Amino acid sequence: MRIGIVCYPTVGGSGVVATEVANALAVRGHDVHLLSYDRPARLRRGIAGLRFHEVAVTAYPLFRFPPYDLALATRMLEVREEARVDLFHVHYAIPHAVSAFLARSMCADTGCLNFVTTLHGTDITVVGSDRAYLRPTRFALEQSNAVTAVSRYLAEETQLVFGVKQPVEVVPNFVDVETWSPAGAERFYDRSNEERVLVHVSNFRPVKRVADVVRAFAKVQAQLPARLWLIGDGPDREHALAVAADLGCRNRVEHFGVVDHLEKMLPRADLFLSASETESFGLSMLEAMSCGVPCVSTAVGGVAEVLGPTGALTPFADPNALAEAALALLTDPIVHAEQSRVSRERAVELFATDKVIGRYLEIYERVLQ
Repeated sequence: MRIGIVCYPTVGGSGVVATEVANALAVRGHDVHLLSYDRPARLRRGIAGLRFHEVAVTAYPLFRFPPYDLALATRMLEVREEARVDLFHVHYAIPHAVSAFLARSMCADTGCLNFVTTLHGTDITVVGSDRAYLRPTRFALEQSNAVTAVSRYLAEETQLVFGVKQPVEVVPNFVDVETWSPAGAERFYDRSNEERVLVHVSNFRPVKRVADVVRAFAKVQAQLPARLWLIGDGPDREHALAVAADLGCRNRVEHFGVVDHLEKMLPRADLFLSASETESFGLSMLEAMSCGVPCVSTAVGGVAEVLGPTGALTPFADPNALAEAALALLTDPIVHAEQSRVSRERAVELFATDKVIGRYLEIYERVLQ
């Protein structure tokens, strides 16, 4: 199959998942063409059948903002004509689904360009629901040959916000369980007198509420030796570090920025902390689970669908509850060991790459038929 993947190149969940879809499809022998305005961080090199196409956007003085959606539509049509792409899989509705529809409309044969739209979260709950974008988003979803969402929560929100007639299928995010593995990791129950390592991974946007993660950690480290790893970057980084300084635990909080090989760091952690205001799936938590790292998170969005009976869920905007749940795991080696085991098992059984890529391939084949 010849498949085009369209995504943002950033380290957020949609760009990571789309890039991993491209990698996985190419490894399985498909001809894959990935389009974005920059090369995604997780795009692997040296995979036969995987090609990256940059979407160049020309800035003119007349335009306050370069028209990326138009440039993307043109590039999609060019790739469709050059590579004879069978189908495009666009990740994140705005503007990718709209650009796909425009590219289709520019074809001599309007049936020449099929596209599947995958919704990831804020493209529906924040951006798409904005009055300025709601109607074009609804229209683009209706024009998609198929629409998927990464969780039941997001599928239901899409129907609630947009009332689309198009069915929204749930296809969860996935993880390469061989790469994201606990192999060789030393947990705190093997080093009971040493510091526990708590980790938070995100794009540090306000919705992630990283300051609440720091507040919860401050209470944890007051009860037992602990260290917090903050991995990622974004607008709330300095605020989170300032909160750590105010609470007297700045020397125990390490900010690593964006890490190239996160799969080598996560297995060394004892617990993953998330305090998000909304989370349609929680890809970083799934990657932690695959590494055998239990997760403690706010009970928001689709997080419960990912964690299931593993880890712990706490009320939103309650750092005290987050800290209590973390301490309950970190102070009981037997419970922690069990949670580590079942977290890994859940990732392997429900979210392994083969299972989810197989679901996407079934959708592609149905659309092409």
